[in-house]
Amino acid sequence: MPRPRLLLAVILLAQFVIPLSISGTAVALPAIAGDLGSDPTPLQWVVNGFNVAFAVCTIVWGACSDRIGYTRSFRIGIAIAIAGGIVSMFAPNIAVLDAGRIIAGIGSAAVLTSSAPILSHLFEGKARAQAFALFGTISGLGLAAGPALSGLLLSAWGWQGIFAAHTIVLIVAFIGAARLPQLGRGGTSLREILDFSALKAPKFLAMTLVPIAGAIGFVTFLTYLPSALGAIHGLTAGVTGALMLVMTIPVLIAPVAVHRLMERSHLTPTAIVAVSFACLIVGGIGVLLLLRPDLPVALGVTPMILLGLGFGLPLGFVDAEALAAVPAERAGAASGVINLFRIGSEAVFVAAYAAILAAVITTTLPGTTGELIASGSPGEPWIYHSGLMAAAGTMIGLVAIAGVTFLALTRAANRSAVTARQVEVAR
Repeated sequence: MPRPRLLLAVILLAQFVIPLSISGTAVALPAIAGDLGSDPTPLQWVVNGFNVAFAVCTIVWGACSDRIGYTRSFRIGIAIAIAGGIVSMFAPNIAVLDAGRIIAGIGSAAVLTSSAPILSHLFEGKARAQAFALFGTISGLGLAAGPALSGLLLSAWGWQGIFAAHTIVLIVAFIGAARLPQLGRGGTSLREILDFSALKAPKFLAMTLVPIAGAIGFVTFLTYLPSALGAIHGLTAGVTGALMLVMTIPVLIAPVAVHRLMERSHLTPTAIVAVSFACLIVGGIGVLLLLRPDLPVALGVTPMILLGLGFGLPLGFVDAEALAAVPAERAGAASGVINLFRIGSEAVFVAAYAAILAAVITTTLPGTTGELIASGSPGEPWIYHSGLMAAAGTMIGLVAIAGVTFLALTRAANRSAVTARQVEVAR
């Protein structure tokens, strides 16, 4: 059998396409609308079709994987995702493209739910926790790179090039998946691999809220800011993709900087997470206030940096902190849970953001024009801004709620720890 790290690379490669699909596809909506039609419902399903199918089928594949085996489920999932990519690439109309994205989402759900049991089998102890942490980090980096990478592909090869790139990566992963060990029926069930009892620990639950808040307050903006920049300021896809690097670069730099800072100071993970929540909230409010037709686009750079920091600051330690709250022998199971919530929340809240945005715009401006504006086409910047205010404002409010809940759970965890120490001393 090949070395586990080589097999880990195969799993990470297949996983990398999922966040790219979640955050990067919306960049292509104006181009797709120009080629295949601008009706907002089928057009938004280019993004939402993948996200909704992925979120729903994660549960379905969890049950199926227990029956047919995790390695088989992983390979089938990649094959289905490849088929979805091919259908998307050659779609002659919007309905076929939507079908392709739904197929890709179904396959991607199998990839995610099968990855946790496979990683748990390949690694043990500290190596297992490190593998799952890397799995989460790859998801974060894939999300951050999605809009910029998709913008470059769109400029070079059109919207079809985005799905072609996804398909090529999946084909490479499928070839590598042939070397994975067979994990069949009769072994550990997914219910045991995804140990939801870990959510009873206040600290674990608090840390699980961190990637969920990142999905709400960063991934939604990352996915639809390219459309907003096109609709409000008339920027091209290539320029927008390059500008989105302003949000991406902090995600790449922040984890390393935080690690060094924590080594040299008394900063706690809780304090850094609190700062990250503040960055998400302030950055989101800044986008609402400054991303306006009557203001220069450059004013939006600082809020975008704050959003990137809000997502990136806890990225390097959140998994480790969550796993510290559960017994070591259940680290793999708990890691599966936090990654399920991480990816699932991204799909759900991106879909919710799009639904609110499109509903406000098409209600204000019915007909074909409103449909085009909802897809990110320029022409009615103030109407698009009204949709942005509603969708983004909702997400900012949810992040604030998550932040308050995080602090409450953290205090509960600290009180429990103090009580436990007092009991030990009394003994």
